[in-house]
Amino acid sequence: MRARIYKPARTAMQSGQAKTKEWVLDYAPATAREIDPLMGWTSSDDTQRQVRLRFDTQEAAEAYARENGIEAEVQPPQSRKPNIRARGYGENFATDRKGNWTH
Repeated sequence: MRARIYKPARTAMQSGQAKTKEWVLDYAPATAREIDPLMGWTSSDDTQRQVRLRFDTQEAAEAYARENGIEAEVQPPQSRKPNIRARGYGENFATDRKGNWTH
């Protein structure tokens, strides 16, 4: 079995850092998905794709893979520069605003 260990990025609908601090072990697909000819649904007989294991640390995820004989590839996390403005959201409504209100 093959798997990958990674630290998930935040979603586009997420402004905070929730669910980005833990490490995830996902199994690689063993078989390709098939389209059902009658209903048109996509299906697969690979049940490991439904399994997603979460760990507190990268070392814990690697230890689990080693103990269970899983060939795992570790992807290092990509860090982002924080997007913090000097005065924040309240700057939009400040009375000492330099430019005109455009909305």
